[in-house]
Order: sequence, then structure tokens, then C-alpha cells
Amino acid sequence: MISSRTCRGCGSPDLTRVLDLGRVPAADLFPPADSPVSPDESAHPSAMDLCGDCGLAQLADDDTVADEPRGVEPRALREQAADAVNRVAAAGLLAGSTVREFGSPHGGTWLPLLADRGFAVTDDEAPADVVLDCFGIMHEPDQRAAFAARAAAVAPGGVLLLQYQPLGSIVAHRQWTALRHGHFGYYTLSALLRLLGDAGLEPLRAFEFDLYGGTVLLAIRHSGAAPTHRSAGVERILRDERTARLTEPEGLRPLADAPREQARALRNWVDRAAAGGETVAAYGAASRAVALFALAGLDRSRMSCIADASPTKQGRRMPGTDVPIVAPEALDATTGPVFLTLPDLYDEITEAYPALRGRLVTEDELS
Repeated sequence: MISSRTCRGCGSPDLTRVLDLGRVPAADLFPPADSPVSPDESAHPSAMDLCGDCGLAQLADDDTVADEPRGVEPRALREQAADAVNRVAAAGLLAGSTVREFGSPHGGTWLPLLADRGFAVTDDEAPADVVLDCFGIMHEPDQRAAFAARAAAVAPGGVLLLQYQPLGSIVAHRQWTALRHGHFGYYTLSALLRLLGDAGLEPLRAFEFDLYGGTVLLAIRHSGAAPTHRSAGVERILRDERTARLTEPEGLRPLADAPREQARALRNWVDRAAAGGETVAAYGAASRAVALFALAGLDRSRMSCIADASPTKQGRRMPGTDVPIVAPEALDATTGPVFLTLPDLYDEITEAYPALRGRLVTEDELS
């Protein structure tokens, strides 16, 4: 078990439980569709703690073993990556000739975008002028060591481009499903200042995007590197976080009731459809949907299937349930509404599968 009896970032024992899902299935272990559902599948604790010292929100414990089938990178994520590189370049922050990337287990890479601009990939030991981390660092159990490793990877005068989903957007949209096994850090910029500072780094610019309800890309340099003045965007984010009290348990209270409320809304929607003679399906066998399906008590009698574009997930089932994962084309044989687990996929899915127009239902439309 990977435990955080002390803070993963600063080592403080001052941890407060701010979100507790109880015991749920492992978020990234998708069993074969024909395997029996075992009660042990839903026996993994999942909770978020907040450090009273540095303000880092973090996964409390993780007794799972990562084994997630590789998903297909959404078009929205690819488009945002291209936009991000263009904006960073326009800001004059893509200097030098070498690049290194700390990848995410969920796939996707920015290296081709940097190669198109003349950057060459360094080996894993050599510092680089541009270091990339897109949703990667959250997967590191030892957050202090992870930031130190990224600092060591940045060449003198270089830049670290760190993208993350800010805790503020998670709270504002009540996205409790962001809490999942294998995701050890949930960041405010306030907490990042401490983590970066301890590693000899500091943020220079902040670029904001609409993806996932709001994401931030930080351009970071070694402390003392010129210029080091924080942008107005960085200062505004810090002010907003202080106003929302996001480094205090009180500020995270909106997350506490969200899991049961949203699970109940999904279950009620499924039951209403069944009462009306409709059979529902879903799209997007995402790891962040695992706990939602389990808490909603879904099974194949209530939800016929969940479609996903990843061939490695097809032929499996949602953990803790017998709901099979099928190819998107299988939805052509269904006629009922389709619950979309990832709203950012809406445009991509409706363009690829026009028959789903008018059938997709997002979480906001369940009640």
C-alpha cells in the first residue's frame, strides 16, 4: 500500500480528510468482460487529505496496482496541446534546442509539437532547454522527489512547462471524480509555490484553458533566473485561491456531498429511463467514471454497455460492475439515451458518430 501518513509534498503530519469515497473499485483495473464480478473489486479505500502546512491536496492511500489499458487521446486534448505550444512560443518562452518529457500513463505527448519547432529529444539523464509535463506529475507518490527530478531536468536558463487541472476548477465544478487511485497530487497554485520553491523553481507565466472545466499550464524557471517577475495571471490565480480558501478544509467542503448526490442522480436517471421502457448506454470508459458507476450501483440490467474508442478497453468491463465495454459502433444497435462520462468528448463523438446527436446526456442533464 502507498500511504501518505505524512504530506507527500512537505512531510508534515498535519493532514485533514476532506473527501472520502469509502471503498470503491481500483480506478485503472478493467477486468475481462466475461470474468465474474467479485466483492473484492470494490474494496479499495479512496480519500483525499489536505495538508495544513503546505496546502497540498493529495490521495491518502493507494493499495491498487496500476494496470490501466491505454486509452485513445481525445481530440480536445490534442488541440489544446497545440494551442498551448503556440501560446508559449508567442510569449518567447521556447528558447534553446533540446526537449525532454515526463509523460503521463494516460498517453499523449507534446514531443512532435516541439520537434516541429526544431527541438531534439535528450536522453533521460541530460538536462533540456524545455521540459514537458502534461498531467504527469500527479501520478508520483513522492511529490517532493518528483518536483526535484523535474528541476534537475531543466537546463540553466531553460523552462519547465507543467500542465495540471487546478483544485479550484475541481471544487467549482464539484468534479470529485478527479479523485482516483494513481493520482497522488491535486494542486492549487498556492501549494505549487511551496513545492516548486523547495525544488529551486518558481512560476513565471500561467496560461489557462477550458479543457476539463479549466486547466492551467505554468511556465517555470529556476529561482533567480532572469526574468523572474510573476505575470499578472499568476497573481490573479493566487488571489482567487485565497478568496476561495482552497488551502483550508472549509474551502473544499463542496466536494464532500457531491459523490453521493451525483451517484444518486445517475441511478435515478437510469431508473426513470427503465420505467419509460428505454435501455440506456454510456460513452467513455474513463478511469474517473469507475467510482461513479460503483456508487450508483449500476449493472448490465440497468445500463446495457459503455462504448469506448480504445481497442484495449473493448472486451473488458467497468470495474466493480458487469457493464461491458464495447466499440462505439455497437451503439448503433441501441436506441435509448447515452450517458457521456467526459463532456469534453461531445464534439468529437457527434462528428464521428452522427447517429448519437440528440442522444448524448451529460451529468448536468441527469436531474
